[in-house]
Amino acid sequence: MIRTILAVLYLALGIFLVMPWLILWSLATRSVDFMYGVAMKFVRAAVRIAGVRVRVKGAVNIPPGVCIFAANHVSNMDPLAFVPAIPRRVAILVKKEVFRIPILGTAMRMAKLVPVDRENREAAAGTVDTSVKYLREGLSFAVYPEGTRSHNGRLLPFKKGAFLIAIRAGVPVVPVSIVGAQDLLRKGEWSVRPGEVIVRFGPAVDVAGYTVEQRADLMARVEDLVAAGLPEDQKPLKSAGTND
Repeated sequence: MIRTILAVLYLALGIFLVMPWLILWSLATRSVDFMYGVAMKFVRAAVRIAGVRVRVKGAVNIPPGVCIFAANHVSNMDPLAFVPAIPRRVAILVKKEVFRIPILGTAMRMAKLVPVDRENREAAAGTVDTSVKYLREGLSFAVYPEGTRSHNGRLLPFKKGAFLIAIRAGVPVVPVSIVGAQDLLRKGEWSVRPGEVIVRFGPAVDVAGYTVEQRADLMARVEDLVAAGLPEDQKPLKSAGTND
């Protein structure tokens, strides 16, 4: 618990004491790259303070160009371990409520993080258009295709939205398997348990052979690859009646 409190205080100091200066620097230079890089260093340090070690595997699978990183979602620890492990700046789909946090909300808007309103279908369509626009401008994305956190650590069925975005933007999808986070920060808890999280990047899937009408096929392919990188206790349960 003490480690968690120290990590939270460290991040709070970063947001309220350091971030304002980074925002001003970004406005002066018309670039948020430096601010983003410093923010990722703060997050990595906070994770270490909390007693969590992040081990990255399969980074050689990341293509050189713009792409979408599609990961499983088991814990609020996921973005803290996963996003800083990506060796480039990425945009993220974030719940709109997070943008209300003073200073942090301003920085996220400047970094082109995209607010998501899950209860508004029209807003969801706008999120797709905005995401495609940013991808075409050269900014990669990190997404959770399950749409919510798994309550037991097992992979949930994917939703099609991220794959519609990938096909419309014409960018590859990198499957990412996050292992162990569900044991370190469980749903409904706030105290982090020390331990290890593995972030495993799988082989990128080229979307060139898929049409918008085939987005379910692309979704199934990426879902299988994410599942393949997970241990047995995180793989999806087999449907009743299957023999394999």
